[in-house]
Amino acid sequence: MNVRTAPQGRTESAIAFLRELIAAQVEGEAAVQAAIGARLARAGCDVSHHEYDPARVPVKGEIDAANGATGLRSAVVGSLAGQADLPSLLIFAHPDGEPVTDADQWTHDAFAGEIDKGRLHGWGVADDLAGCAAAVLAIEAAAANGRPMGRVVFASTPSKRYARGVAALLHDGLRADAALYLHPAESGVGMREIKALASGHVEFKITVKGQAPDTTEPGHTAFSHLSANPVNKAVLIYSALMQLADERAARVRQPQMEARVGRATNLHISRMQCGEMRKFSRIHDECIMGGALSFPPGETLAEICAEVEGAVAKAAQADDWLRDNPPVVEWLTGVTGAHVPEAHPLYQVTARAVSAVTGEAPYVNVMHTSSDIRNPPVEAGIPCVAFGCLCGDLSQNEKCDEWVDVDDFLRMVDVTTQVVTDWCSGTHD
Repeated sequence: MNVRTAPQGRTESAIAFLRELIAAQVEGEAAVQAAIGARLARAGCDVSHHEYDPARVPVKGEIDAANGATGLRSAVVGSLAGQADLPSLLIFAHPDGEPVTDADQWTHDAFAGEIDKGRLHGWGVADDLAGCAAAVLAIEAAAANGRPMGRVVFASTPSKRYARGVAALLHDGLRADAALYLHPAESGVGMREIKALASGHVEFKITVKGQAPDTTEPGHTAFSHLSANPVNKAVLIYSALMQLADERAARVRQPQMEARVGRATNLHISRMQCGEMRKFSRIHDECIMGGALSFPPGETLAEICAEVEGAVAKAAQADDWLRDNPPVVEWLTGVTGAHVPEAHPLYQVTARAVSAVTGEAPYVNVMHTSSDIRNPPVEAGIPCVAFGCLCGDLSQNEKCDEWVDVDDFLRMVDVTTQVVTDWCSGTHD
């Protein structure tokens, strides 16, 4: 395996910048964005700041859950001018991490970027400061190589808790011929995979009504046959949804996903609640179940919602109680999938770069549901792929000592640099 190694001076500069972003979090997201903007300016980029309200971003192919977003947010955009007759590239990553809690539980200083056994630790380093750093460092390298290139833009865009930063910029008119999303991968293979296929995903809640028996007795067991037990009715709905899941698995096809896990779509009920775990003689008046459904690119949210609602309605019509007291389906969150085929020039450029830097041919991670690679194609028709270095113990997963692999991070920078120069110079034609 012929793995490319970075010069020592550039390695130290890359690690120092990543540590700068980690340390800046102590002062808040604005400090992180300021550090990114300053570094982009020094690289020769035209830097601008875009303030927006996430709740007012008119997203496409998504179930509106912007009520989770509060307050104005700011995206930083650095644009490196290029030739209009050469391809352009949009790179994006997110500077916002999880709210800082329990940092005292870490065995490493959460804001120092300590390196231990080849891993650099820091709050948000894997989600997604390493992506931001890799983008800036790649633009610096591309600006210094002197090759004729098209325009390259890096957008440091808030993403968590429905921040919708990249969607806001796309709806404001930001455009490019292709897009690259940089984010470390906790899948265990890091730079050996490319995210070029992302399933859609939707989450829902179903409320099933019931009715206690007509009695003043404190216990209902002896009267159960005179009730409409919402648990029993919920089981009817559950069975109908599992039947839909099996039917969809046989009908909906996506060869790459089927080769990986045996099916292209899934539906499960993961939560069910009916009263408290006490007074088991009581019949309650409702049962609530929550579930999720994944679906491949090509299906729409409208189609998915209609299928689930249709299955619920059909089951309700077959039951005397549910026919007059139909279950209520609530759609909580949902996004559409996206796909860049391996024959696409963007994938080809990215795969060649990964092979050149790592010494190994990459493969597509087909199980990356709800990835932000969906945003450019769904919102603006721009093809997008993603990759990132090996990472682990994400704060998002309520873990401690979040980390990225140092060597793989440096490879991430080199791959990004090669994708920028090869795509924007038109060598993929």
